[in-house]
Amino acid sequence: MTATVLVDIRGDIAVVTLNRPEAANTLDLAMGRELLAAALRCEAEGAVRAVVLTGAGKAFCFGGDLRGMIAGGLPAEPYLKELTTHLHAAIARFMRMDAPVIAAVNGTAAGAGIGLVAMADLAILAAGAKLSLAYTGVGLTPDGGTSFLLPRAIGAKRATELILTNRALGAEEALAWGLVNQVVPDAEVLDTALALAGKLAAGPGGAFGRSKRLLAASLGALETQMTLESETIAAQAASAEGHEGISAFLEKRKPKFAR
Repeated sequence: MTATVLVDIRGDIAVVTLNRPEAANTLDLAMGRELLAAALRCEAEGAVRAVVLTGAGKAFCFGGDLRGMIAGGLPAEPYLKELTTHLHAAIARFMRMDAPVIAAVNGTAAGAGIGLVAMADLAILAAGAKLSLAYTGVGLTPDGGTSFLLPRAIGAKRATELILTNRALGAEEALAWGLVNQVVPDAEVLDTALALAGKLAAGPGGAFGRSKRLLAASLGALETQMTLESETIAAQAASAEGHEGISAFLEKRKPKFAR
């Protein structure tokens, strides 16, 4: 079976690739588990001094795999609780490890994919990429740390706008809002991230790690918030709104939420 997350250690740089290109790198249970395993490996490998996180194919990450969840006949609530438990543990590990984490956002990011962008220490975005939360459009609520990290990155009003309207941010607007650090031509995203990772890998790894943990300590309630996110999205998916939103998404129609 093909790994859903690849870890390629290139000297002192680990390249972590979300590897479900045929499904726009949507997160299923296997990917959640393997992303946590990748984070633990990057943390444990003494040689790794910088991490680049990217996606295979044209997309970075379209969020949770709703289609796979329904096709597998799994109840939404326990499925999402298990998925977010692994995802959130991976995010916490990436944020607290010594090695700086650079998101090489090679294409569109949606839902929890935005959380992976926001949790990275630095983010390089493809000029042609778009960012969209998308949760409430399918009757769900944020996860992936987005309800915690986004207000701190772009401000509460802008985060609320993205959560309630689901409108997409283009690359330049994402840069202007402070969600990413740099926008480059699509073909240059990974090379730019690797070059930056190389510079950071040559730096003071201990100081980087301690600085990261200082910043993480200022976000003391992150894990508590992510636990609340897990419980909330799981319960919402099991509700009438969640059922209608997910069904409409899979059937490619506009949802009809009860008033």
